[in-house]
Amino acid sequence: MTGVTKKRSAKAGLPPGSLVHIGQRHRERVQIVRLRYDAAHFGEDRIDALAGALPEPARPDVTWIRIDGLQDIALLEQAGEIFGLHPLTLEDILNTEQRPKSEDHGDHIFIVLRIFHESASGDCLVPEQISIVLGSNWLLSLQEKEGSLFDPVRERLRSGRGRLRQEGSDYLAHALIDSIVDSYFAVLERLGERIETIEEDLISRPSPATLQAIQTLKREMLLLRKSVWPLREMIGGLGRSDSPLIRESSVLYFRDIYDHAVQVIDTIETYRDMLSGMLDIYLSSISNRMNEIMKVLTIIATVFMPLTFLAGVYGMNFKVMPELEWPWGYFALWGVMVLIAAAMLMVFKRKKWL
Repeated sequence: MTGVTKKRSAKAGLPPGSLVHIGQRHRERVQIVRLRYDAAHFGEDRIDALAGALPEPARPDVTWIRIDGLQDIALLEQAGEIFGLHPLTLEDILNTEQRPKSEDHGDHIFIVLRIFHESASGDCLVPEQISIVLGSNWLLSLQEKEGSLFDPVRERLRSGRGRLRQEGSDYLAHALIDSIVDSYFAVLERLGERIETIEEDLISRPSPATLQAIQTLKREMLLLRKSVWPLREMIGGLGRSDSPLIRESSVLYFRDIYDHAVQVIDTIETYRDMLSGMLDIYLSSISNRMNEIMKVLTIIATVFMPLTFLAGVYGMNFKVMPELEWPWGYFALWGVMVLIAAAMLMVFKRKKWL
């Protein structure tokens, strides 16, 4: 059943290497797509099992096996046997709360990355883990659900545009990682639009909803930051790797992705500073509004203090009060009270308290 989420507590007490899917089940069935290509040929098909999917080491073409859905534990165990994956690697694939990293196992390199989608309501980010295993002439990618992130790469392979078909599996890994890093720019653009909207509300009509939006964005920036900082280090490690799986001709391209990751980090830090400043502006704005309200109430109370005093004096029940017998006493008292109030308001206005 789709939509079922397993928490990390499901692995409590289990030994290392235990295969338990931690995350949300997005698909009823796992989908496996195999792409084979070289400079002259390209083939793409869906397969039901991984048996025979691994190409022969002597074959010149590259095989990309894409697995969408992680809930089939038996399939992952089969992948571990066919591709020579350590049980701890399979455990990391199934635990979709990993931080970005890369591990060199000699005959293959295991890479973990994270991408972000907008929720259905569009008001928060939903993370997704993508695992990549890079071999000599093959690449295995695993993700929680089917998406369109890698569609441009597949289209380049189908059409034969660019140098992707002329290169090896390491260049394919570069293309996939580059797509993931570029997706961060799209996410940041949408977050920037939300920040601009909040800025307009902050100036014109700050409200508790504005504060809630700022706090939501701050949490999302923190989530992005926790994913991008290790991503930068991981890509930098691939660019400095001496593994024979990454050729010297591909190192330059990984360094280019590293520069993109640095740009993403700079943008995230800029947005975090902006949100912190917006939070200070919101608090100052609310404080100023409260001060204005308190000033108005204070002026009203100050004006009514002498008037209340006069009303209290003439409200006493003494028999001998000369003014009580005056024919025009009531109107005279009103006149004095109005004059006092007008004089106090004029003084407040001269002092620019109004």
